[in-house]
Amino acid sequence: MHRSLPVFDANTSGGQSFGDLPEWDLTDLYPATDSAELKRDLAWLEKECAAFAADYEGKLADLDAQGLLKAVHRYEQIDVVAGRIMSFAGLRYYQITTDSDRAKFMADCQDQITNFTTPLVFYGLEFNRLDDDHLAGLLAANADLARYKPVFDRMRAMKPHQLSDELEKFLHDQSTVGAAAWNRLFDETMAGLEFEVDGETLNLEATLNLLTEQERAKREAATHALAAVFGENIKIFARVHNTLAKEKEIEDRWRQMPSPQAGRHLANHVEAEVVQALRDAVVAAYPRLSHRYYALKAKWLGLERMQVWDRNAPLPMESEKIVDWDEATETVMSAYAEFDPKMAEIAKPFFTDGWIDAAVKPGKAPGAFAHPTVTSVHPYVMLNYLGKPRDVMTLAHELGHGVHQVLAAEQGELLSSTPLTLAETASVFGEMLTFRKLLDGAQNQEERKILLAGKVEDMINTVVRQIAFYDFECKLHAARAEGELTPDDINALWMSVQAESLGPVFDFVDGYETFWAYIPHFVHSPFYVYAYAFGDGLVNALYAVFEEGDPDFREKYFDMLRAGGSKHHKELLAPFGLDASDPKFWDKGLSMISAMIDELEAMED
Repeated sequence: MHRSLPVFDANTSGGQSFGDLPEWDLTDLYPATDSAELKRDLAWLEKECAAFAADYEGKLADLDAQGLLKAVHRYEQIDVVAGRIMSFAGLRYYQITTDSDRAKFMADCQDQITNFTTPLVFYGLEFNRLDDDHLAGLLAANADLARYKPVFDRMRAMKPHQLSDELEKFLHDQSTVGAAAWNRLFDETMAGLEFEVDGETLNLEATLNLLTEQERAKREAATHALAAVFGENIKIFARVHNTLAKEKEIEDRWRQMPSPQAGRHLANHVEAEVVQALRDAVVAAYPRLSHRYYALKAKWLGLERMQVWDRNAPLPMESEKIVDWDEATETVMSAYAEFDPKMAEIAKPFFTDGWIDAAVKPGKAPGAFAHPTVTSVHPYVMLNYLGKPRDVMTLAHELGHGVHQVLAAEQGELLSSTPLTLAETASVFGEMLTFRKLLDGAQNQEERKILLAGKVEDMINTVVRQIAFYDFECKLHAARAEGELTPDDINALWMSVQAESLGPVFDFVDGYETFWAYIPHFVHSPFYVYAYAFGDGLVNALYAVFEEGDPDFREKYFDMLRAGGSKHHKELLAPFGLDASDPKFWDKGLSMISAMIDELEAMED
């Protein structure tokens, strides 16, 4: 019921000094694990959950509008307190995932909160049994209650998939030893992996970072090291995926979900046909996007054929310049300020008040994220900053999430949470602003080429790669429904989407077939990945409107971010004259990437 822990964004890297890198100050959540404030909140939560159930179970249908509003407010406050506790426990854990005390503290908090909130399971079930006309009458009678209609609509979308009260309570109680336990096994196994590259022992993040090194032999050595270690552990990862996919299939069957993806679409408040239109548009565009770009890149690298370790290689003319933290901060903040000073103002405390944890440290979770915590506190951003130009883009991306989360917090806890399809809007827009600032400042044709190529690669990673990931997950869940999958079965599914999406210029080294194993999204958030492509396509379309010179664009943009989860994507995009359910909408976004590749090709003439 409380807000989930963060989902990691797709890129980043492994460690050295780049200036004074900030660390989190988590005292805004709680002073310490044994603090009086934390004990007070745990005690309050236990008592209030029991009191809420005593006051409302079996009685929701008898409440008038004011009575129901009071119940909603009480539920929302429980959500805030539970979310605050789990944010504190989770963020501490992600700082050092190998620390058993931190892992135990998080698990204990999760257990307690699961136990405390079990009496609340009735609330959503009973609410969904309210008669439609009765609920409509209550909303018509009370404007404050009507504000929560988007929350109620999302709850009631689950109505056809609801189980008995007893079964729902059982699923709630056993959740900590179900998917959550397998998630933890995956996280801790990944954090503990070690890779030998040229006589040096590295963690996953540092090894992945080598795939963007200028020296080809280093990239190749890193790829072989990744393949070797994934291969040694592949049975564990296959077991994690088999178990989670089977667990999902069982629950989906009981809930009569029409497809494995349906639950995600419902949670995202997006129609299956809109996601299908996005997927089909991207797959149809593979030849004019990734296939065309990588053929161009092979030429730049002087290669007849590309290997997988060349995919993220820097261009030969690219400098190996390290961007220190102060320069990265200045670049992103000035790009935000040039769009609107208000945007930079919202972003400022992230840098000054301990809201960012940037350094690569032993045991720290890989990747990057912005976690909203709860609306009464503020978001926190995690990076693994290594001073590469791409890390500057990651900062711009996560800071965009942070700004979005600060603005959406005005909606209150239940309405602030943005569906995943729109959650990437501000992050990708922040990246685009930063990219355009750098592009405008390019000193010569070569610098422009490097920036354009970098942006095209990021967009291919965000759109093409993530839709290929989505197709892999669709195939994986469909195949698991037919029976247990061996590691070789999963490897084959992975390779079927890789060759199609990357194109004919690539060869695939032995061992690459295991690279599905390290992608956290497949484990933590099934079918999350299409949200990246949705967000990128949406932002490209939005940015086209911005470039066309809509005088009210900034005002509309901030209104969209402030809306959080209070409006459907159709309502949010209408002021910009956009509609995601129109198949042509996705072509508008994809054509922006295609135009950049056109420009790169023209530079070759």
